[in-house]
Amino acid sequence: MTQPNDMPLTRAEKRQARRFRQFDNPWLNPKLIWGAGLLLSIVLIGLLGRFVWDLDLVFTGSSPLKLPPIGFENLRGQSGVAAHPIGTDGGGRDMLAMIIVGAPNTLFVGLLASLIGMSIGIFLGFSAGFLGGRVDDTIRVGADVMITIPPLLILVVFQSAFGDVSLTMMALLIAGFVWQSPTRLIRAQVLSMKQSGYVQMAQLSGASTSHIMFREMMPNLVPYLFGSFIASVTTSIVTAVGLEVLGLGPQRIPTLGRTIYEAINAGALIQNLWWWWGIPTLLLGIIFIGLLLINLGLDEVSNPRLRKLS
Repeated sequence: MTQPNDMPLTRAEKRQARRFRQFDNPWLNPKLIWGAGLLLSIVLIGLLGRFVWDLDLVFTGSSPLKLPPIGFENLRGQSGVAAHPIGTDGGGRDMLAMIIVGAPNTLFVGLLASLIGMSIGIFLGFSAGFLGGRVDDTIRVGADVMITIPPLLILVVFQSAFGDVSLTMMALLIAGFVWQSPTRLIRAQVLSMKQSGYVQMAQLSGASTSHIMFREMMPNLVPYLFGSFIASVTTSIVTAVGLEVLGLGPQRIPTLGRTIYEAINAGALIQNLWWWWGIPTLLLGIIFIGLLLINLGLDEVSNPRLRKLS
């Protein structure tokens, strides 16, 4: 490959050409691959860990108290052992078993809450943008009102009233506060797309409202839907962890937020039991980095201008 003046391409130009070619297939976006890989690793921890580790160690008193990870010592001079490679907590529970059970549970709450919230947002956003009139006014005002309410404070009241809840109930409660942003985004996009030529042609041809919404408009909204979904997952996980760190949420089901709450409540910071709260915090960081990379990757795949700047 040569330039018009028959001069060979420089090394930088060849590297840039290879970078452009990789976007011919959107799934080869490096950020998207790395982000999906990080989240997949969290899922595999829960799926494969159940077959290679004894999950009975997740129960209180099943292990020695406050053992450090291998290669470290605690304040009592005890060293880590191979039977508990990343240590134990103050309740005599194996940290690896807690992570195998807790990390997928935290991701599950975020995904389920976002899936429900996105479903509500898609329905309301399409209804408001396409039908207009009083339907649009009602949905728009409702979303504007809900988005101004601090969700964490309301959820604290709800969780306190319900007491011990399941992961599914917690996801349902959080879903009630993550539908507003997708609704507003989809409504704005539908309003702009409703005047496009292909939508008007579909209307003139007698296509049904549902056909126009979900067969004509929906494919063009996929990048926005993915981006909004990833943002909702992040918000849902942050909200769930915030509730759990306050001592709310599931009481008997291990999650990353619940583990951090128990560590703080037991004075792990003062006792230098850094692995009790540090390892769950690290995994939360990995989850958030993975979600961020997926969001950036989707933006680059759907936006040619961002690809040129990469």
